[in-house]
Amino acid sequence: MSFPWARQYEPKNGLTKFLDEKLPLPRLVYGAIGAGYPVPRNLSYMWNFGVLAGFCLVLQIVTGVVLAMHYAPNALVAFGTTEHIMRDVNWGWMMRYAHANGASFFFIVVYLHIFRGFFYSSYKAPREMIWLLGVVIFLLMMATAFMGYVLPWGQMSFWGAKVITGLFGAIPIVGEPIQVWLLGGFAPDNAALNRFFSLHFLLPFVIAGVVILHIWALHIPGSSNPTGVEIKTEADTVPFHPYYTAKDGFGLGIFLLLFCTMVFFLPNYLGHPDNYIEANPLSTPAHIVPEWYFWPFYAILRAFTVDFFFVPAKLMGVLAMFAAILVWFFLPWLDKSPVRSGHYRPLFRKFFWFGLIPTMAVLFYCGGAPAEEPFVMLSQLATAYYFLHFLVILPLVSSIEKPEPLPYSITEAVLGSDKKAVLGENTTPAV
Repeated sequence: MSFPWARQYEPKNGLTKFLDEKLPLPRLVYGAIGAGYPVPRNLSYMWNFGVLAGFCLVLQIVTGVVLAMHYAPNALVAFGTTEHIMRDVNWGWMMRYAHANGASFFFIVVYLHIFRGFFYSSYKAPREMIWLLGVVIFLLMMATAFMGYVLPWGQMSFWGAKVITGLFGAIPIVGEPIQVWLLGGFAPDNAALNRFFSLHFLLPFVIAGVVILHIWALHIPGSSNPTGVEIKTEADTVPFHPYYTAKDGFGLGIFLLLFCTMVFFLPNYLGHPDNYIEANPLSTPAHIVPEWYFWPFYAILRAFTVDFFFVPAKLMGVLAMFAAILVWFFLPWLDKSPVRSGHYRPLFRKFFWFGLIPTMAVLFYCGGAPAEEPFVMLSQLATAYYFLHFLVILPLVSSIEKPEPLPYSITEAVLGSDKKAVLGENTTPAV
């Protein structure tokens, strides 16, 4: 969004003037994340997660490039090169633990970012494209993480690849050819490792490109805010720098404290011990589970245990698993409420905190639990509510609820209803 009161970039010396004329990169940075980008003055720490996600992406790319220098995508030596990185490469153990735990922290930050978007309806006009690109980023993250989980070539890596790629076999007619094409054969082996390694290395750069589009789309309407009220006057905004660079810096410091605690003291806590056993196609683990960030969708997949007319239960599970994410693409049109923020939507707020959040917690838990009762039944109930929430409850609530009164402006929400403050008038008495 173009704000008439936004500070304009002014080169200060000959070098910056030359750059501004030939390659205006400083002007671009100044307008994107500097003092030339006004943002709502009431952003809370819930708006830190975008910056944290960007930091995680950079961390994954840097550590991934270093690890790729020492890794060999060959079924005979992949497990050995992983151990070589851990034992013989200088600081290799730290790079691997930072990369493995960085993936988990990346998903933690992105999940928080998504659910903040759910609560504050960040998908509503005029920010639909920002949301749609965000869902694309999430899908690319899941594909990248799955392929990365296969590379250590431990027991859970091999059997995870076997199970997940086997899901494509449930698709009628084309399923098995797709599965063979993905693996380069009838079971995970050298061809699969080479494919997955190549794509795992490439996709983070694709994600970075979509992130740039995501940020570009964000700068057209401007950032949302906790009230959901659009910017009206200059008094509603502050420059991104130094106000939010400092705030994001504090959030990044807290994040790094937690991340370093995990890397140095609990590096294997979020992993599976079976992945420290070399892959053995003749020995099936007692309980095959993906990484924790796939658990809710894995629970949805396993929730279908009975064929539906002529549709096999396995195919229904696969379709439901993908639909659980694809439904997010339609949220801008499913939620018809004129109010964005959940703070001013009492009925929506109840269904969010006491419906959607507990449902996701159950799906997370059941996805990591054995495929037995009562976990299967809990998965089925949670899956039913999950789709009911987005496809029925959300459109219905948005049509019938009576929202609470909104503040006139962002400034009023921050400073109260003082008329001069709200209108951005000068309240300092003349001398």
